[in-house]
Amino acid sequence: MQVTGRGRRTLVALGGFALLAGGLAIGAAQTSASATTHRPAAAGHVLLVGTFKGVKGGYASIQSAVNAAKPGDWVLVAPGDYHEAADLANPPGDYSHGQFGGVLVTTPSLHLRGMDRSKVIVDGTKPGSPACTNIPADQQFGHVLGGQAVGRNGIVVYKANHVSVENLTTCNFLSGSKDSGNGVWWNGGAESDKVGLAGYNGAYLTATSTFFNGESTSATYGIFSSNAAGPATWNQLYSSNQNDSGMYVGACQQLCGITITNAWMEFNALGYSGTNSGGAIVIAHSKFDNNQDGFDTNTQIGGDPPAPQNGACPNNGISKITHTHSCWVLMDSVFTNNDNANAPASGGAAAGPTGTGMTLSGGRNDTVMHNTFSNNGAWGILYVPYPDSGSPSFGQTCASTGGHQYSGLGCVYDPQGDALIGNTFKHNGYYKNPSNSDFGELTLANHVVDCFSKNVAPDKSFPTNLQSAEKACTGAIVQGNAVFAQTLYHQALCDTGFGSCPPGSVYPKHGAVILHALPKLPTMPNPCAGVPSNPWCKAGRPI
Repeated sequence: MQVTGRGRRTLVALGGFALLAGGLAIGAAQTSASATTHRPAAAGHVLLVGTFKGVKGGYASIQSAVNAAKPGDWVLVAPGDYHEAADLANPPGDYSHGQFGGVLVTTPSLHLRGMDRSKVIVDGTKPGSPACTNIPADQQFGHVLGGQAVGRNGIVVYKANHVSVENLTTCNFLSGSKDSGNGVWWNGGAESDKVGLAGYNGAYLTATSTFFNGESTSATYGIFSSNAAGPATWNQLYSSNQNDSGMYVGACQQLCGITITNAWMEFNALGYSGTNSGGAIVIAHSKFDNNQDGFDTNTQIGGDPPAPQNGACPNNGISKITHTHSCWVLMDSVFTNNDNANAPASGGAAAGPTGTGMTLSGGRNDTVMHNTFSNNGAWGILYVPYPDSGSPSFGQTCASTGGHQYSGLGCVYDPQGDALIGNTFKHNGYYKNPSNSDFGELTLANHVVDCFSKNVAPDKSFPTNLQSAEKACTGAIVQGNAVFAQTLYHQALCDTGFGSCPPGSVYPKHGAVILHALPKLPTMPNPCAGVPSNPWCKAGRPI
């Protein structure tokens, strides 16, 4: 949890790991992946925004159509550059829950869909500016309160159940002093310790930024869910140039209930992040490349409650994918070239270990299977503890959430009960520092054993015997390995930039931020699918 107010979470493995610099005190139901996220609808009115193939709709702005819509209605948006400004025209009286965006949706069961992913742009720059321009004078930073701009969000679905957002692009929504800098956000009431939204869908969504003038006003999260529960699906997502993470799922009271497929996250500090996000989460057929740290899931007592991050199946169920009690599954995905020291990176995300395909920090009961990790300079995947010296949020205690209190470290959570099975590793650890490898594990306290099995690991593990010593997920309690993995501890701390480096260690240092243009991305094959007949859609197809 970031405490500055300009983002919401310190969502990074090893973000708190820097606290170890003072010394190492050591004590003894899911759904399968689906390529379809829109829900067919036979009823509801269709509200049209802009002009599509010469046919003019009834609304000039997305917000005006959203305001007029009733539950079950569809809002279709024609290609155009939409400088939406609901947050500027009607700012909230209370910014504490993030309920402000260029487009603010509070109507349940609403379907918001663009007619072309790359040509329907919800643009955070000033009206009259070129689409997604990087010119400083064209940026819009939101209202000024107490001498500070609050920042802006793109599309915010606030406490509205069963809302889908599809087939459009958001750009240049920049952070400020409040919860801002987010492209598309399903927000059930940020900072409330409650789930205020259930059921959501996103598909063919792009979030990016072309502007950078310091981390305090950078884009923060691309596609974002908090205080929201499933059932939920995200499909065909792309996010880049975010200074925290391309996509985020959290604050779901450990019952997230989301399937994410065909996501592509690149050029971010973190490709994915999720604090305390557990239960049934499936992430499949996705790609994480050219981020500083490709993927992060972590436990944090000061973050989105409750701790810990726990992938155990709800109600002690059995996953149809893993056939175990682990319902948090990351599978059939690619993690490559995550060594980008020129990505924007702020707060805890800046401490993500550069050159790491995935970091699992303090999480438990998570399964990582059948993925490919390649060309990540430090580690393909890294299992590490998460120490948090921050104040526990919402009355939690370290002991009651499974942490261990250490003097000088705060509340520490070890990764435990996690499975790394059947993954392929290629050319990882090429920085060649000690402990750099295909995968590494560091634990401090006694914990439920992690397991490492059937992984193709030519660049080995650290410690080197993980696949023989911890090959089965038996549920047994084992001792921490920190005494044997101190080299890994010192190297990981060095890589975060928060500790001194052992002699001869070489890791990329954060350099000048470089933003990247969007690649060519697929649009929804038929944006009229499931939409009631209307002037733009005849017989279920665009005119």
